[in-house]
Amino acid sequence: MSTLTQRTSGLVQRRTEAIRSAAAAEKEKESGGEEDEVRRGEEEDDDKGDSKETRLTLMEEVLLLGLKDREGYTSFWNDCISSGLRGCMLVELALRGRLQLEASGVRRKSLLARKVICKSDAPTGDVLLDEALKHIKETQPPENVQSWIELLSGETWNPLKLHYQLRNVRERLAKNLVEKGVLTTEKQNFLLFDMTTHPLTNSTIKQRLVKKVQDSVLEKWVNDPHRMDKRVLALILLAHSSDVLENAFAPLQDEQYDLAMKRVHTLLELEPEKESAKPNVNELMWAVVAAFTK
Repeated sequence: MSTLTQRTSGLVQRRTEAIRSAAAAEKEKESGGEEDEVRRGEEEDDDKGDSKETRLTLMEEVLLLGLKDREGYTSFWNDCISSGLRGCMLVELALRGRLQLEASGVRRKSLLARKVICKSDAPTGDVLLDEALKHIKETQPPENVQSWIELLSGETWNPLKLHYQLRNVRERLAKNLVEKGVLTTEKQNFLLFDMTTHPLTNSTIKQRLVKKVQDSVLEKWVNDPHRMDKRVLALILLAHSSDVLENAFAPLQDEQYDLAMKRVHTLLELEPEKESAKPNVNELMWAVVAAFTK
């Protein structure tokens, strides 16, 4: 009887250990799956770039579209690009698998009511993106997209939240483009003060960017936002929100310009709430669009 009890006890123990091992392996597999998903997203971004040196983030692309080639600075009258660049950061982090919106829930919260959640805190290799990601990860309770655009821009009346502001974003992005060989650095005198400017030095990359934007609404127009490349779609919508999109269409003939703008307006007339409910979409991107079009 004693021997039988020992055998039964040993069998139960082995089964328990087997179950624990299987559960641990499954958990490790899920964890590895999330890491693989983030890695795949970054590899896809890498493959779409021309090389490590010339691959640009959404923020850098929007800034490059807004910079005057010879003068090396954005229009003094553009008061949209600051918040637009913060929106670019959120979308860039979402495309890289770092951020997502909380679940909409049974009552289907609107995009702007849903909080931004840190999906992965793995470093991106970009100082500005990592700085924004750190703020979002450490903030409790979480904030929504509209709040994060305002907080990262420094547009808040709450003095306790001023530390969220990302300072000198345009200058830091321009320096990134200098390091990538796209821009150069000069000093210009404006009577009362000197200003650091960043004229274009690699026109090939700028032309390639402009052509990508033009082709997306002309030669490669698919008349369906969900068949468009997510990054290109985000670039068009965010460039418009930053008031720099028309710079890409300036070289076009009148007929092409009118057609391009007509198709852009087709994208702008889409309802973010409806588009975000469709399969295989980036909800956070549509939330950013909703924040700029509300």
